[in-house]
Amino acid sequence: MSYPSVTLLAHTPEPEKIAATAAKLCYSSSGISGISEGLTPDKTSQFIDMLVSIGHESVMEHVSFTFGIEGISRACSHQLVRHRIASYSQKSQRYVNENGFDFITPPAVDSIPEAKEIFDNTIAMITQSYEKLADILTQHHAQEFAAQGLDEKTALSKAKKLAYEDARFLLPNACETKIVVTMNVRSLFNFFRHRCCNRAQWEIREVALQMLKLCLQTAPNIFCHAGPSCVAQGKCPEGKMSCGKINEVRAFYADLVSEVNNDNC
Repeated sequence: MSYPSVTLLAHTPEPEKIAATAAKLCYSSSGISGISEGLTPDKTSQFIDMLVSIGHESVMEHVSFTFGIEGISRACSHQLVRHRIASYSQKSQRYVNENGFDFITPPAVDSIPEAKEIFDNTIAMITQSYEKLADILTQHHAQEFAAQGLDEKTALSKAKKLAYEDARFLLPNACETKIVVTMNVRSLFNFFRHRCCNRAQWEIREVALQMLKLCLQTAPNIFCHAGPSCVAQGKCPEGKMSCGKINEVRAFYADLVSEVNNDNC
């Protein structure tokens, strides 16, 4: 059992200066070589704050962040990849042997002994069935390849790949996965508005929160107003479905900004 862990693998160098430079170009007759002149840290900070406040987000597309995410379930990654303006590379269940796979237990299940027993027993049964099915399929395909004249090592290697491809149909949504994600800042704003919300599923909300913290540490002026819609846009779009805790949510994200020492926000 594991829980979400997010690592910032890479990002556009000088992200705030790049966004400010792109925005300045829109309103300047200067050439590219001189467009960033005069963009001191203070002026860049003021410029970025103005851009974010007026919703001029297109220039933010020039800045991207790449995250390594692990300790999440397939249920979570299925939600994550619905954010289409992004790039994803995920651990393949087709090519990777999932014998003894790690799995994610929802906190609510983990807190109730009777529920956890059912959950763990089911995972154990699936694990055993997966291993048996993979073995049967491997033997079957290996015999087929051997009959075609392939040597034993090659036949076994090809057989395992086919076996994992079909045995994965038994794997549950709880199965742990790993994924590398790259998003530009505009997409991240959208992601945080949806996934930092209290109504988001607990697992992807935790992923979004960790991602936001890393972004704040790297580009505080860009992300100091990011978060769920009630923080980023000043209102909740959920109507009757609202969590009803807008003041608490805003206070939480204000504390988050202070926590990562973003005194400029």
